[in-house]
Amino acid sequence: MTALNLLCLPYSGASAMVYSRWRRKLPAWLQVRPVELPGRGARLGEPLQTDMQALARQLASEQRLAASTPYALLGHSLGALLAFELAHELQALGCKAPVALFACGTAAPTRREDYDGKGWREAKTDAELIDELRQLQGTPEEVLANEELMGLTLPILRADFLMCGRYDYRQRAPLHCPLHVLGGEADRASEEQLLAWRRESLGDFSLEVFPGGHFFIHEHEDRVLSLLTASLEPHRLSA
Repeated sequence: MTALNLLCLPYSGASAMVYSRWRRKLPAWLQVRPVELPGRGARLGEPLQTDMQALARQLASEQRLAASTPYALLGHSLGALLAFELAHELQALGCKAPVALFACGTAAPTRREDYDGKGWREAKTDAELIDELRQLQGTPEEVLANEELMGLTLPILRADFLMCGRYDYRQRAPLHCPLHVLGGEADRASEEQLLAWRRESLGDFSLEVFPGGHFFIHEHEDRVLSLLTASLEPHRLSA
């Protein structure tokens, strides 16, 4: 049986390891391929990127082989925007469209002013970044108080927030793939901002709202993985 590649893009401040557990929990025909971004994890020595389009082009070149067979894209928060841009860049390289795009935990590309405002276009102080982490409720207080850990995390987070804040939507032809949007009931993105994703593809569209806040993909991991499996099952390949 041929596996279907699931390319997973991490959220701000995170490495690809946030998806490592999924490899053990998803069926064998669904090959989880966490995409590491420069400046973290196994790519710690590389410079951080603050230009979304430039990073998407770089990742498209790197992931071209993985996209030469049927694949799906998934991203959470920053990763959702990056997955969307990656889909377009892979298409520009001549790759086929993904069998599905999963955009989790953020407003649509056309609704960034409503979602981010203009405040993230400039670099934030350490205190402002820590306050934002606290509001997102995904980082324990003991971690926020750990100066050594924060010293490693905050530069990555600062660059990632700049990448989101400076993101400029480019009008292009819609994608041709199913687009599944996932959101959290108590997250910052409104239902209207999530529904605006549907203009980005001519394929089927779905919106699933989970209990919880920004990190619902971890709080309700089993339910999220069930949705992924069910959505991708029709694209399962036979040997």
